[in-house]
Amino acid sequence: MNKQKKNYIIIPIITSILSLGILLFSSVNFNTKNNKSYNTFKSDLELNQVLKVALSNNPYMTIYLKDGTSYKTDNPNSPTLKEELLSKNISINENNNINVTKTFAGLLLLGSIITLVFMSTNKSKGMSSATSIELTDFSEDSSKALSFKDVAGNEEAKESLKEIVDFLSNPEKYKSYGARMPKGVILYGDPGTGKTLLAKAVAGEAKVPFYALSGSDFVQVYVGVGAARIRNLFKKARSHGKAVIFIDEIDAIGKNRDGGKTAGGNDERDQTLNALLTEMSGFGESEGVIVMAATNRLDILDQALLRPGRFDRHIEVALPDVSAREKIINLHLSNKPHIDLNIKDIAKKTSYFSGAKLENLINEAAILAAKDNSECITETHIDKAYSIVLAGHEKLERSHLKASDLLLTSYHEVGHALTSLLLLPEDEVSKISIIPTTKGAGGYTLTIPEDTNYQRADYLKKKIMVMLGGRAAEEIIFGKEKITTGASSDLNNATNIAMGMISEYGMGETLGLLKLSSLGSMASGYSTKVIEECKDLINSLYDDTLKLLNNNKELLEKFSIELLEKETLKKEEIDIWKKLC
Repeated sequence: MNKQKKNYIIIPIITSILSLGILLFSSVNFNTKNNKSYNTFKSDLELNQVLKVALSNNPYMTIYLKDGTSYKTDNPNSPTLKEELLSKNISINENNNINVTKTFAGLLLLGSIITLVFMSTNKSKGMSSATSIELTDFSEDSSKALSFKDVAGNEEAKESLKEIVDFLSNPEKYKSYGARMPKGVILYGDPGTGKTLLAKAVAGEAKVPFYALSGSDFVQVYVGVGAARIRNLFKKARSHGKAVIFIDEIDAIGKNRDGGKTAGGNDERDQTLNALLTEMSGFGESEGVIVMAATNRLDILDQALLRPGRFDRHIEVALPDVSAREKIINLHLSNKPHIDLNIKDIAKKTSYFSGAKLENLINEAAILAAKDNSECITETHIDKAYSIVLAGHEKLERSHLKASDLLLTSYHEVGHALTSLLLLPEDEVSKISIIPTTKGAGGYTLTIPEDTNYQRADYLKKKIMVMLGGRAAEEIIFGKEKITTGASSDLNNATNIAMGMISEYGMGETLGLLKLSSLGSMASGYSTKVIEECKDLINSLYDDTLKLLNNNKELLEKFSIELLEKETLKKEEIDIWKKLC
């Protein structure tokens, strides 16, 4: 739209330039070749050579001679010239008509100037409208209203938010105790954990105007527009007495201010943040306006935003535990036909799934059931959906796959599975397949990790060994010169865990208990040493993995042949392997 406006403004500019050119051209539009001096005219007049003179309101006149030639000369505008010419029987033509070309060009120029003035005025009005922000009260649509009953899991977060709703509903009760209403609530946690869903539930429960926006709504090219939008937002919210403002992805405007230290700086974002800080400090306790915000990165937000009196409450919306996952699965299955589903088993195998990922799992199962024209969702649909969510759809066309590639994939996947069975028996290997998927995997091994709040150093090292198990199996069976690129993703994950152990969790020697990300500019001196220690750790764990699989080479070959024959092995068959380990 802005691009179109820029194109439109070019038209009157070009028109005005053209009309100005026409005016200038017409003003000097007399032929210099036929132009003679006034003295020449006087000489011809005395010699009785002049037949006719054409006079006009122009600064020149045309002289017609008796020999048929003509020329132009200056018009002296003398009051006696006309009388003198008539006395000598010289014809006079007077042409006082308006010059159409000049008149048209003048009107065109005037019209272009008026248009430019109008468009400039309209642009300033457009800038004014740009500072306003379109607000929708999401609490008005009762058909789409949510309550806390519609949000499964996150009981602690819900309890904290119920207090906010009670504050809004019964302010006098808290006022009698001298309690102050929280001005701001920030929800933080991993993506997909239900932060926005909880905000919608607050809107449904509170029965007050609820305005939901994104942090990106305030990020504009023009400096000052975002700040003006913040002020307009709070002005409208205050007009209702009680209201809830929800800003999703607040880190778009709430990141730590660096005082312009970074190249170029970001004046617009800083002004927007300053406006938000001012508004949150400015409204009184009795106004009943509460600001809610959501972010995945609490650590990068400006400390002035997080202090008491602004965002008073920081509520973590964590990944659901097994009990919460069971409730979420039941909630998403409530409007879908299903029979004989082991909800507890599904909840157990979906460790570290977010609420959004669980919803996706159940939705995929429903799609598979509809595709099969099944009367309801079954365990088979759930199992297929589980594989799709984690590994992608299995490729149907597999005729191009070479037997040697399938054999290598079989050893690679069994290398992962066998290492896991030997080192981490508490992590359940639920499925192994050598069928390529749409996510680019040549095969996959699905493992259900144990639900824990913390991960110990020895567990992380074993986890790295499981990831290196595929590459180790390739080297043991086919030799170091025949290893493939199939371990690329495994090496990436192993590197991330090792770097986290050494640089963030205080599990290395180089930094000791220091945290690399907290050192800021001083961290550069340690980077090379941290990488070296990370390399040594992974190489050491890879050697341990090679030894482990060499000691169990018989099982590696036996399991790989079985997987090659069946292509896919499920939990029941893998449990038999577990007994042999």
